[in-house]
Amino acid sequence: MSKKPEEIFNFTEIADDCVKCGKCIPVCTIHNVNADEVTSPRGFIDLLGAYKRGNLELDKTAKDIFESCFLCTACVEVCPKSLPTDMIIEQVRSDIAQKFGIAWYKKAFFLLLRHRWLNDIAFKLGYTFQTCGFKIKDDINSMTSRFNLPIIKSDRLMPSLTKTSFLNAHPENINNGGKRKVAVFIGCLANYNYKNIGDSLLEILEVLEIDAFLAKSQKCCSAPAYFTGDFDTVDANAKFNIEYFESFAKDVEAIIVPEATCSAMLKIDYEHYFHDQPEWKARAKAVMSKVFMATEWLQHHTHLEHLLASKKKASPIVTYHDPCHAKKMQGIHEEPRNLIRQNYTIVEMSDPNLCCGFGGVTMQTEKYHFAKAAGVPKAAMIRETKAEIVSAECSACRMQINNSMHNAGVETVFKNPIELIAEALKN
Repeated sequence: MSKKPEEIFNFTEIADDCVKCGKCIPVCTIHNVNADEVTSPRGFIDLLGAYKRGNLELDKTAKDIFESCFLCTACVEVCPKSLPTDMIIEQVRSDIAQKFGIAWYKKAFFLLLRHRWLNDIAFKLGYTFQTCGFKIKDDINSMTSRFNLPIIKSDRLMPSLTKTSFLNAHPENINNGGKRKVAVFIGCLANYNYKNIGDSLLEILEVLEIDAFLAKSQKCCSAPAYFTGDFDTVDANAKFNIEYFESFAKDVEAIIVPEATCSAMLKIDYEHYFHDQPEWKARAKAVMSKVFMATEWLQHHTHLEHLLASKKKASPIVTYHDPCHAKKMQGIHEEPRNLIRQNYTIVEMSDPNLCCGFGGVTMQTEKYHFAKAAGVPKAAMIRETKAEIVSAECSACRMQINNSMHNAGVETVFKNPIELIAEALKN
């Protein structure tokens, strides 16, 4: 995207047409749980236009409105003009952060995302003492609080912590024959909470005889900070990751990511963020061209699909949820299904493209009531399929969907497609 946000969004020219259209309203996640035109895509655009023209003060009411968007990009997907509403909201959230500051607990969280060594210590301590405050559900890598806390309620299902992170559990270079080599960007939730995703990816690469470079100096892609408006963290982490990726990109075929949000942030949002830093934008575009979602690369660049076809068909029925950052942003939805259906029966839910309602750090904390409401229809759809397993290549979706199913009493188990594929290869 070569133009600046204000050039893309000429509010004076598009506002009238946008308000008359309204195709985005039925698919808007926040409008579906809070039917107010102010917090709808065309409402956001109208207010953003007023703000850009200097006719709207960025007060606490405006802050509350602009922080109500889930950034699911459903409106962008159906918009006749593909207006990047999400991008403009991300920009205004930076203005909000500069004016009102960022809550202390978000600052603490983003500090951890900047320093992996500090994150390692925090999660190690968290693992050691998590049973004091939480009831652990090992079978689904989750836990519930023993107490009602301001953010963590006793009925809320949260991801539990692993004893050793994925990156610390394996050597940086893994030799599987030396014929081919890829790097792995694992993502924070898969590194500290859902470790079996990374372990399963290594099992797949071993079977395919593809060497793995775990890129242990990688920093968080900074998506949580970007969606919250903490652009200082985004700037620091993005520039570090770009320089780090440049140091090994020529030595690997691809940098594969088993996480939709991380992949979209690296491939797409880095370019959006650096729209006013042309040198860094060009560097991001060049090095991130090697980034692929894991199932995307495995289907198109290996013989994995044919190998899976030679294995036994498993009995569990699987339903697949399309993460917003996979299908809507990257166009990836057939690849995971093509690999899964070789060994499992897929039963589609009524609307796999409907946002699960994760929405980012603010939505999961200050506006959790919206996230909880948005999860209700997704849990109902999963129940209707009668599937034993729900899958999605996104750990943020996993966290949200697990909680939604927990609240609705749905016993379906969540597994990343990478985990399902690894299991199928063992049969």
